[in-house]
Amino acid sequence: MPAASVSPRRALAATLPLAALLLAGCATADAPAETGAPEAAAGYPLTIDNCGTEVTFDAAPERVVTVKSSTYELMLALGLGDRIVGVAFTDGPVPEAYSGLSDEIPVLSDRVPSQEVTLAAEPDLVFAGWESNFSADGAGERDTLEQLGVHTYVAPAACKAEGYMPDPLTFDEVFAEFTEAGAIFDVPAAAEGLIAGQQAALDAIVPNSEGLTALWYSSGEDTPYVGAGIGAPQMIMDAAGLTNIAADVHDTWTSMGWEAIVDAEPDVIVLVDAAWNTADQKIALLESNPATAALPAVQQQRYVIVDFPATEAGVRNVSAVESIVAQLEELG
Repeated sequence: MPAASVSPRRALAATLPLAALLLAGCATADAPAETGAPEAAAGYPLTIDNCGTEVTFDAAPERVVTVKSSTYELMLALGLGDRIVGVAFTDGPVPEAYSGLSDEIPVLSDRVPSQEVTLAAEPDLVFAGWESNFSADGAGERDTLEQLGVHTYVAPAACKAEGYMPDPLTFDEVFAEFTEAGAIFDVPAAAEGLIAGQQAALDAIVPNSEGLTALWYSSGEDTPYVGAGIGAPQMIMDAAGLTNIAADVHDTWTSMGWEAIVDAEPDVIVLVDAAWNTADQKIALLESNPATAALPAVQQQRYVIVDFPATEAGVRNVSAVESIVAQLEELG
């Protein structure tokens, strides 16, 4: 049988099957998709051009190591928790909707696992959130793992090479990634249900209409690291009705000096809450720095908080938009 092929620039189908649309009422932005119904057989071997690396699947992976929350949570959302043999480098607890599905899954490492640790889990696939997770010092180089019988796959939104990096990232691209994962794991109906539920939730959001400008403050003290113009932060802010003060930077993230931030005088500051740099720590810094303490957004505490796992392309993006809009309403 000839290999099925997926191009590096995928497009989401304009319409979903009626059965998938009917699932929209029971699949919320964060809830795992139902997989009880029989799945249609996928075409194997399936060859995918993933960030410039060709990967051929002869069958659906059964033993998966995930690296980063984005990949881990996508598998849980597709009902594939029983195929995960180890997780690593998670960015925080999974959403409550997934908590019961993740209790028995081994944590291999708090950071990127070594190749030795990765191979000890005997995976047939390593599903990584970043290209950099695959290195000699990390989970292993992609060609080395392939030679050892372990496939590798990077969340496509994290691809950096020209022609592979989404430019800009859109919800259509995020949903197309769900479709591709559904094909790889032979759960197309679960992927369609997940997309239908998230699309319905996204369509129901009424963006803020006040014309507010915003800083997306991810990390950093001396030089803050902020959401730029083509990545997940930009996509989320656009959907929430916010104008990004760093939108003119053609990148997913960028460093931005405090002076430039003060000059831009954002109406709202979106704070990324991460275990290693919490929203409270960011607030303390903003309020203790004489320059930023004078910003009206700081003086009026016009803060919006987003969990770190929601800041990368994945199943939390729609709920991040919902949360931001709701928090803006509370700020008045």
